[in-house]
Amino acid sequence: MPLYTADALILRTYKLGEADRIVVFLTSDRGKRRGVAKGARRMRSRFTGGLEAFTRANVSYVESENRDLVRLNYVEPVVSPLVSNDAAVLDHAGYFAELVDEWALEGDPSERLFRLGAAVIAALAADTPVEPVARYFEYWLLRLQGVYPSMMRCDRCGAELDSRGAQVCVPYGACLCRDCGSADGGTDLSPEALGFLRQAATTSPEDLGTVTLTPRAARELTAVHRLLITANLDKELRSLRVLSELTGR
Repeated sequence: MPLYTADALILRTYKLGEADRIVVFLTSDRGKRRGVAKGARRMRSRFTGGLEAFTRANVSYVESENRDLVRLNYVEPVVSPLVSNDAAVLDHAGYFAELVDEWALEGDPSERLFRLGAAVIAALAADTPVEPVARYFEYWLLRLQGVYPSMMRCDRCGAELDSRGAQVCVPYGACLCRDCGSADGGTDLSPEALGFLRQAATTSPEDLGTVTLTPRAARELTAVHRLLITANLDKELRSLRVLSELTGR
């Protein structure tokens, strides 16, 4: 039975039997895996502290032929946003992990998705403000899936999007200039929101503290991103409902 060690992102866990857990994790080289952590629910488990959602960890596991589940030997946490004292970071960790879990494929290498998640974990652990990190993460996740509209030119007339802002039509996956947009056909993005997206395209997560995200732009991007996520997954995430209740939006 092959033994593997991997750099991994812990996405979620659920109970198995009386003392064990199933752990869903994303590796940098072998995609999403599911493994059994024997005794993980016991008081003195060797897995204590390593199975929290959106933790980056070194994992060791054994694969068996013709079995979907691997057997975890150890999970050693490397960095986790849970070290933050910011309650908002803790509220968002499960949301970020669920997003990755929804889009990562079983056994299919997702190196860019892994790098995005790892960079966001590092930014949160470094106390980068959670609001711009969340909008950045959603933006890049949707871009990696190929479902984020272009923020440079109008999808209808081809004109460059200007200082008047734009309108996102989620059902069509299109971004329109003010001249082509309609009063009831989409969700507005202000010039400030467009400006944040353009900076996010070339900024690392840990540098987001220097990027301006106004309250208005944050509200607009939150609305657009959640519409895009729900439309493309064809469902509302459980963690998103919880987060909406906690944040009031």
